[in-house]
Amino acid sequence: MNLSVKANIILKPRLVLINMIILMVVMFGLPFFSVENYSIISNTTSHLGSQFAPNASIMNITFIIMGTACIIESRQFLKTYWVHQVLLIVFGLGLIFSGVFRHSPIIVVQNYDVMHDRLHSIFASLVGFSFVLLSFSASFIEVNPRNAFINALIGLLATLFSILMAFYPQYAGIIQRVMFIMSFTWLHLFLTRRI
Repeated sequence: MNLSVKANIILKPRLVLINMIILMVVMFGLPFFSVENYSIISNTTSHLGSQFAPNASIMNITFIIMGTACIIESRQFLKTYWVHQVLLIVFGLGLIFSGVFRHSPIIVVQNYDVMHDRLHSIFASLVGFSFVLLSFSASFIEVNPRNAFINALIGLLATLFSILMAFYPQYAGIIQRVMFIMSFTWLHLFLTRRI
């Protein structure tokens, strides 16, 4: 085994995995240091990073780092799959700008930046759409039919979870957290198979 192959195996997609672990710690730990009425069940991770929320910068920096990791790994592991590479870059940029532009405050206040909230919403939607497109399109580059089926299933589940969040906002926080764990686990495994 030559040196470049060994280096490539050692550098398996770990940025997404490491940042997924950080994301889990932040999305389950930060609620204890956020606004008093924050609920893991009903409030989303965007609420953790919302305007005027205590320690919001921790959640927003986590989004930015996660998005950057996705862009780096798209360039490293999807070189020969340009459509998938572009979709993962768009996904990463959506995460970055979801961290740059903050959601409206959890606690209702008169003066908050409406434009930030709107832009956050646009970029958060971009994250969802690009992820669903990525997971469905990933089915077409898999050699193993089982993996192709799982890729399509992940896209379907991500869509279903998004719909459930809209219909059951009182459970949006926990639904989103399950969706994030599922999505980033899948993304790590998908990128690992590209080696």
